[in-house]
Amino acid sequence: MNCYVCAAIRLTAYMLLTLVLLPVQMVAIACNMRLAEQLPRVYHALCLRILHIEVRVSGGDLMDGPGVIVANHASYLDIPVLGALTRASFIAKTEVASWPVFGLLAKLSRSTFVERRAVRSRDQNDQLSERLNNGDKLILFPEGTSNDGNRVLPFKSTLFAAAERTLPDGSQVKFQPVSIAATRLDGAPIGRDLRAFYSWYGDMDLAPHLWQFMALGKVTVEIVVHPPVTLADAAGSRKELARMCEAKVAQGHQAALRGIHQGVPVQLIDSDLSGELVGFSPLAIICEDFRLFGPDRQFGA
Repeated sequence: MNCYVCAAIRLTAYMLLTLVLLPVQMVAIACNMRLAEQLPRVYHALCLRILHIEVRVSGGDLMDGPGVIVANHASYLDIPVLGALTRASFIAKTEVASWPVFGLLAKLSRSTFVERRAVRSRDQNDQLSERLNNGDKLILFPEGTSNDGNRVLPFKSTLFAAAERTLPDGSQVKFQPVSIAATRLDGAPIGRDLRAFYSWYGDMDLAPHLWQFMALGKVTVEIVVHPPVTLADAAGSRKELARMCEAKVAQGHQAALRGIHQGVPVQLIDSDLSGELVGFSPLAIICEDFRLFGPDRQFGA
């Protein structure tokens, strides 16, 4: 059965963490402090500790400097996973800005909101180019929506228009493909059906899905990092660039699901930072004591 005591503890810890850090980030943004860029990464890492998500990384290193990370998208949980790995801002759908709680969090993490309509493409490309010119790193989910986590949907080439601009130093914008796959639950491989406990898609309601996820055990998420590419690598074609990134992401995703890619666990928070306040707090200890994880674990309501 699921550990709903754990879910209640984790939800409480998540709410407390968010309530404490929200005003801090608001002040940091209002005062144009450097903390405004650093705090979201710490927040995402702490969320992963609370949610009991283990991140493993294989492949290369995430690029430094301005550029766009492009990844497949199965769940809102992909956001803290990627947000904890690197200091970057997300490119999100316009409707996300109006979501309760999560919309505010997206704004405070300096997300850029875009519409899928072609008539807005020029203005949005200017907005993305400005962020890149300022040295920002952006994270893009070019599928345009989330899915069941068992496949990768076609990438929308419109969202790669920033590749046609150059950075202030004259270099081309780098696009780095990254594959995300939820692969294990308490160390056991997650099958096609059980992956829905991580994935959030279709007409799923957010609150019940999050509650169900918080009642689970430790979920392992594999990240496969591929080398960055530019428009020159795609013979100057934006569509070809999107296709190349899609192929790399799909290849790494399927390899991770088959167990070919098994990365190294990543320590997302330095042991001297505030992450230890959550990681080794009484809440975390209680959560460990009440977990009902075992080989005969049953799933259901």
